[in-house]
Amino acid sequence: MSLFFAFFFIGFVWLFSDLTDETKEVPFDSSMCGDGSLEGTCSASKPYYCSDGILVERASVCGCSGNTSQSKDSCISKFQTNPRIIKLKYILRGNEYSFNYTVYEGMVDYLSELPIYITTNGNGHTSRADFKLKNINQEDQKFLLMPLVVGIWNQAKDKEDQARIAISLVQNIEWGKSNKTEVFRNTVLDYSRYPYEVLYDGEGVCGEKSELLAFLLREMGFGVSFFYNLEENHEAIGVKCPVEESWKNSGYCFIETTGPSIITDTEINYVGGLQLKSEPQVLFISDGESFSQSMYEYEDAEKLIDIRESVNGDSFFFNPKKLVDFKRLEKKYGLAKEYEAG
Repeated sequence: MSLFFAFFFIGFVWLFSDLTDETKEVPFDSSMCGDGSLEGTCSASKPYYCSDGILVERASVCGCSGNTSQSKDSCISKFQTNPRIIKLKYILRGNEYSFNYTVYEGMVDYLSELPIYITTNGNGHTSRADFKLKNINQEDQKFLLMPLVVGIWNQAKDKEDQARIAISLVQNIEWGKSNKTEVFRNTVLDYSRYPYEVLYDGEGVCGEKSELLAFLLREMGFGVSFFYNLEENHEAIGVKCPVEESWKNSGYCFIETTGPSIITDTEINYVGGLQLKSEPQVLFISDGESFSQSMYEYEDAEKLIDIRESVNGDSFFFNPKKLVDFKRLEKKYGLAKEYEAG
């Protein structure tokens, strides 16, 4: 019996020695910035200027936009009061990175006082997508969210890597409900955070975190939708992708936002054993670029689903190869231990 375990242990160690990092080298191109701006030109996002392949503030050249004022090379919003620096984490191909981002209490105070209803000029009917767009399109918020988009552009030149960073960044924000409530027509409702508030609070539920990711991906030029599963009361993001890789042939790939996961993994086990079985509503947000056919996430998601089906609640003890495969994916994406639906 001891001989059996000796051979088993040697094989086990050999399998784990194969946990190598996967890397992808993207050549640095100083003639262009991450948003596509050419060297020495202004970005479409004021006041940013492409200098040595990096977007920098240059309001003296590129000007300011919206309700902001110029201060030397910066544009200033009246909501930039009581600043606080936060650290945002993301994982890209198994490597963990982080960068600092400044948030402002003044913007949070302003957003918390905005009305929760929508004024309509037509027949008075509003959809779930209308409320999503209301939160995503808030103009004053947009000005203070764009530095995050620029920060991601400056982290990577490859468009799909930029999307991966945005996705991982949002997934690595903690899941958590607000302790605030609001009253509408004599009914007490849970407070729904704006995307900026999710960053400031460092937490959000599925719908709130999905709105933040929708904003980031849209500003990066991707086609974006929401998936809403009514029966499970769960929201996720859809990003434009090849139909054959998309969820329910919708043309959008599924992205879970409550915790680190793999794009197109739609068979996640949520807390309480819940899975998404109902037909999702697809709420269109914006058209734009599509993920490519060659993204490695498609194959990785299939591997993870196969591992779940093979193990099916049993121990990895008698299937160490599946354990190695799982550990490799866990490291590559920083997979969450559990996911919340709702």
